[in-house]
Amino acid sequence: MTDTLAVILGGGAGTRLFPLTHHRSKPAVPLAGKYRLIDIPISNCVNSELMRMFVVTQYNSASLNRHVARAYRFDRFGRGFVTVLAAEQTPDSHEWFQGTADAVRQCLPHIDPYPHRRVLILSGDQLYRMDFNTFRQHHLSARADLTVATIPVTADDAPAFGILKTDANGIITEFHEKPARDQLEGLESPVSAKMREAGRVYLASMGIYMFERDVLRGVLHDAPDQTDFGKEIIPAAIASRRVASYPFTGYWSDIGTVRSFYDANLALAQPDPEFDLYDEEAPIYSNARMLPPAKVQNSSIRNSMIGEAAIITEATIEDSVVGIRSFVSGGAVLRRVVMLGADYHPWRDPSKRPGVDPPPHPGIGPNSVVEGAIIDKNVQIGADCRITNAEGVAEADGDGWHIRDGVIVLPKNAIIPDGTVI
Repeated sequence: MTDTLAVILGGGAGTRLFPLTHHRSKPAVPLAGKYRLIDIPISNCVNSELMRMFVVTQYNSASLNRHVARAYRFDRFGRGFVTVLAAEQTPDSHEWFQGTADAVRQCLPHIDPYPHRRVLILSGDQLYRMDFNTFRQHHLSARADLTVATIPVTADDAPAFGILKTDANGIITEFHEKPARDQLEGLESPVSAKMREAGRVYLASMGIYMFERDVLRGVLHDAPDQTDFGKEIIPAAIASRRVASYPFTGYWSDIGTVRSFYDANLALAQPDPEFDLYDEEAPIYSNARMLPPAKVQNSSIRNSMIGEAAIITEATIEDSVVGIRSFVSGGAVLRRVVMLGADYHPWRDPSKRPGVDPPPHPGIGPNSVVEGAIIDKNVQIGADCRITNAEGVAEADGDGWHIRDGVIVLPKNAIIPDGTVI
């Protein structure tokens, strides 16, 4: 992959992931108790020996920039790098990024000096594992100007995606942006027998693209008013370029909503998850924090993952993900909870804690019950609380809490008083 550069898009405002994106961009949202979403595309690149990466950022980017700088430092004798390209105003561009294509267009002056023949464009907020060497070989075999990674979906799922139609040779002939279910007739594409039996006969764009260098520059410069790859650049390219589909049949989740984030995390804790964090051939990399092991005392834990430096004492935890430095007190019960962890333990000297006025005692208080919730970092839940959404509310907001897609979300640094019922 020495002839290819990767450009990882940092995403927009991430409103559908609010409040998780209130203080951070989507790619900076913690994942699986110890990682961040940005670690997924970067790890896929490293495991594919694609070692030159640009991360394009704009909204709420401080946390993401800090994580990338700490986690990915390549040695001085190699040619690899992970470089953050933040939105900027220049004499040639007076506006911030207006979309995915516009972001790449504005970053071309920083990318062009590096020798390369192809550019791989990735999203920073998806969960999947892909060998980009195989992707590149498919792109070359198809003699494509541009290749779009696609995943077969059912008729029920198709309206949520851009749907591509291919011919028998895998060349894309049509594009339809989020077609209604009653508009899917005739949009089927050739798929494997296994996918056909499962009813997955519609090819959805994954937002992963490989461009030939000159083709990328051509489509961006020829249509300066087109700002988005999925909605504008790709459909226009199909009419004038050779655009191939790379069929992907592995696990893939687009972490775009609170519900999708919640479900993807809980799935990782199950006995046989579709996405395997423990694949030694393709590990997930992140910031090496040098934390001590988790400590569990007299507790019952089932189908859960516990992050480093977590302290759990006489508690019950089921079907949950508990992040780094989490503190769970005696008698507490967590069921179907994604706990993102903390930046410090409750006993740390207040004068040395990060942040402004951080909660004094992050963690779960004695005898509190939390079910069906996402607990962001440094949240302090008092004693004898019941946070369960017992009435099944779909959307709501309260003092220090939100409900989105039926999932309770306690935002970063929230303090929930003793005896609270949500």
